[in-house]
Order: sequence, then C-alpha cells, then structure tokens
Amino acid sequence: MFNVFNNVYKNKKVLVTGCTGFKGSWLCLWLKDLGADVYGIALESEYIDDHFNSVKLADRINYKYLDIRNYESVEREVNSFKPDFIFHLAAQAIVGVSFEDPHYTFETNIVGTLNILEAIRNCEKKCTAVMITSDKCYRNVEKDEGYVEDDTIGGDDPYSASKGGAELVIASYIESFFRGTNKYVASTRAGNVIGGGDRSKFRLVPDCITALKNNDPIVIRNPESTRPWQHVLEPLSGYLLLGMHLSSGKDIFSTGWNFGPKIGETKTVNEVTKEIISVWGSGEIIIDRNQQFNESCLLQLDCTKAKKLLDWEPTLNFHECIRFTAEWYKHDSVQTDKDMFSFSMDQIEEYNKLANDRGQPWIGK
Repeated sequence: MFNVFNNVYKNKKVLVTGCTGFKGSWLCLWLKDLGADVYGIALESEYIDDHFNSVKLADRINYKYLDIRNYESVEREVNSFKPDFIFHLAAQAIVGVSFEDPHYTFETNIVGTLNILEAIRNCEKKCTAVMITSDKCYRNVEKDEGYVEDDTIGGDDPYSASKGGAELVIASYIESFFRGTNKYVASTRAGNVIGGGDRSKFRLVPDCITALKNNDPIVIRNPESTRPWQHVLEPLSGYLLLGMHLSSGKDIFSTGWNFGPKIGETKTVNEVTKEIISVWGSGEIIIDRNQQFNESCLLQLDCTKAKKLLDWEPTLNFHECIRFTAEWYKHDSVQTDKDMFSFSMDQIEEYNKLANDRGQPWIGK
C-alpha cells in the first residue's frame, strides 16, 4: 500500500538479534512486511503468550537460539548469513533483574554488544548496523529538559551502567575500526516502549494487563514518575529510518540517536495507568510506595537531532499510543478465534496510514 523507507529493505538480508523479545519480534514482523529476508538470533522466548509466540513468528522467519555472550557462536552466524543490515536488540532489558543478577546484566549488555561489533569488524561484506541501547544510558540528574545525545553517559543502577558501557564500546568501535570502511554503525536510545505482547516482569503495562484480566486492582509503586512512553512502532520507525540513512555511508549518521515522544508529552505512571483502564473499560489503582529498588523519577529525551538530520518525529499521540497497546491485549484476551498475527499486521498498516496522513517523510505512495 505504501512505499516505506524507500524500499531499502526489500530483498535485503537483515539479521535481528533478540528476535524473540518484545521489540525484536515486532521489528521482524515489520521487516517481513517490507520484503526483507529476516534471520534472527536470540535466547528462547520466556513467555508462551508473548508477541513472538502470539504471532507465531517462529513459522515466519528463520532463526537460531544462541547466547550473544558466546563470541564464536555470534561470529559463526554473522559469517554464515552475511547480512546487509543488523539490528542489535538482544539484551537483559529489565531494571529489576539487573539488581537480582548484575553479572549477567553487565555481561549480556556489554560483552554481548562487543561480540556483535567484533563479528561485524571481522566480516568482509558491507554491513549497516543499528545498535539499540536505552534512554537509561544517560547519567540521570533529574533535569527538566530532555537529554541530548552528547550528555554524560552512565548510571547508578546496574542496568543503566550496563547500557552506558555498551554505548562507550559502540562509540569506540565506530571511531577505531569503522570510519572510512564499508561498515556503517550507529547507536540508538529510546524511551519506555509499550505495545501488544510485552509480558516481561517489572514493567508497568504487563502488570496492568495481568491485573485487569484477573479483575484485580493495579498496584503501582511510583505514581509521579515520568517516562518517555511510546508505542513500540515509534522507535522501530526511527531505527528503520536510521538504517536507511546509514546505508548511504555518510559519516554524519554513524553516531548516537534519541527516539522518543515530543518534549511535554511525557506522562506519569499514574496517567498511563488511568488511560489503560479507560481503554480497557474497567479497573482500579492501588498505590504501594514500598519500592524494592531505586528508580529515577524524571527522564525524557530531546529528539531534536533526529528531527533535524533524519526528519523523524513521533506519529502517535499519547491516547493513540495507549489505544494501540490496550486494544492488542484486549483482543488477545477476549477473542476466542483470535489471530494475533493479523491483528498485529493491521496495527502496522494503521500506523503506516497515520504516518502517511500526517506527512511523515519516510513513507510515500
């Protein structure tokens, strides 16, 4: 229906690490729709009802289970598949888990990223790679304005520190090994991503959905905490757009990038929860301030650079972000003849239509 991202991914070999994860599975689905030959590497899915399993992605792409901490395995798959593009999303992505197992978190997020970069360095074929980290890679000083790409990297908790460490490794490889070569690499930082099929623990939306399905009250820890909430298709559109520009070989794109909602559209945990209840049609909230670990209260991104150099900005408003999310879970919950693959594809098509209607430059007829 639309010419999306200038057809740059059509008939191209695209490797997605973390394909069984929430963002990874949505990205694979979108890439397939764009005509890409998608190959995934990841750990086995943890949840039988997550997005990967709900859309039966295992039947739609080729993939292999492996641990990205094992360099030999990573190098073997990269050399065998010979990808034109790599999207690196495999990670330990939960703040709470980083307190339970900091060693695994640091090893996966830093050494795993190093292994992907080293495999790219040792691969002779031209390759474009988008390395996904997190908005929490920034040292959070609770400032009112959004963080920009040149702000200080780092973090006090293990998860944030591991993402900051990954950013330093990526920047080092870009400057030491990839400038002036046929390897085009960049890093991306996105905010709190929500959408259908996320079942991870310690996350607001999955906790809300579980409570709503069980007719239990939703328990929230920090109602005033703000996050740059965005639907999963928003940062994915940024990653895909960045990959398109990166593949041109211009050095200006081989840096770090923010992809988040517009400044002023960050919402509190309480506001998000109330909006989910509104779309769902029922539910109540209980506030429990007995936190098990420390979390930053204020965090937002300044995406001026992406707007200026990539002409990227979010498509969905806050209500649409929550509607897309809650409606996916509601359809999955109440439909006896549910087809979550078709429902997910319908949401991608609706997103493309809205992007087209709102004049996004990365989509055309």
